[in-house]
Amino acid sequence: KMTASAQQLALASEASSVKTPYLVLGIIITVIAIIFAFLKLPEIVEDENPDQKVSNDNAFVRAFKHTHLNWAIAAQFFYVGAQVCVFSFFILYATEAAGIDRQTAAWYAGFGVGLAFMLGRFVGTFLMKFYKPSNLLAIYSIASILLCMVAMTVSGILAVYTVIGIAFFMSIMFPTIFSLGIKDLGSDTKFGSSLIIMSIVGGAVLPPVMGYIADVATIQIGYIVPLVCFAVVFVFGIYGHKISDKSLNKF
Repeated sequence: KMTASAQQLALASEASSVKTPYLVLGIIITVIAIIFAFLKLPEIVEDENPDQKVSNDNAFVRAFKHTHLNWAIAAQFFYVGAQVCVFSFFILYATEAAGIDRQTAAWYAGFGVGLAFMLGRFVGTFLMKFYKPSNLLAIYSIASILLCMVAMTVSGILAVYTVIGIAFFMSIMFPTIFSLGIKDLGSDTKFGSSLIIMSIVGGAVLPPVMGYIADVATIQIGYIVPLVCFAVVFVFGIYGHKISDKSLNKF
């Protein structure tokens, strides 16, 4: 059993091991924020049709009549939940499944996962020139599901690269779900957008579920949570994004 001083030393060592990658990420985010602060972005002015104006009282009800918006809200909820699960539990997963130390795991988290996520976004954006966003979303979701299955069964350094692969394939999901969800909403676009943004609460709801599974079983079994999440995103990509005739009607 470790003494109190030894426990404090171990905790300090663990905190120090993740300091550098998160410091680098913080600096990058700060630089990006400063750049956007000085950019003069054009103001978006929406052409309003008087016949399509709605009151705040029935905007909520009207928005939910768009079936593809409902699917987008659900898909975004589960996607953000999956993303937070993968990112938050990466170090724990890497140390248990791959048997590497926390400092090495932190390096993979800061640079391996971050780089894969960035590259996936650029590659995905390029591929959208040749594939429909919904089809690419479905393909990326299937790839993420398969990698989750692998992550639940393999060990060693392959396990680490498997999760890095998940980061690559989930990179395009947030903006793609958002854009498909607000398509053809008309006067309900602003309210629909806010509903999709609010669905990021999934990032707070689902990680505790994965954490509970990791406690009662293993962190690898816990990857059933992001697997299910990506399955929901897949359904949205092949079916849920479609705009129904009811959504196109004025109600």
